[in-house]
Amino acid sequence: LASAGPDAPREAAEALKNASALVQARRDATAAAAAEARALAAPVALVERCRAHAQLLDEFSPICNPNIVSDAKVGVHLLAGAARAAFQTVLVNSPPDDLKARLEADIAALDAMETRALGAAAAPPPFAPDVR
Repeated sequence: LASAGPDAPREAAEALKNASALVQARRDATAAAAAEARALAAPVALVERCRAHAQLLDEFSPICNPNIVSDAKVGVHLLAGAARAAFQTVLVNSPPDDLKARLEADIAALDAMETRALGAAAAPPPFAPDVR
């Protein structure tokens, strides 16, 4: 250091400060990415579980006791609504395109299940806009 010049200690301190700031920025970016992943995990899991359970009800409805078929169909509608609400939360968090496409396919499958639950000739209620 003796041959480095009179500004060497100040320059070294400045370099160390810049390196510390860079390390902190990387930690912050990593923490932000982890928080983003956590924000997506719960609603994504909810969409997937709702679709899976609605699928079970959709398959069960044609073979279940006629006295409870409406309960099974109502379950499909409730699960589809919960999935749509969770999907809305996913959209707020700007998901990657591949995840968004996968969940859109789940929502489309739920739409088909609801159509079957309502019956092939059923039309949507007049107050429900067509959002497809």
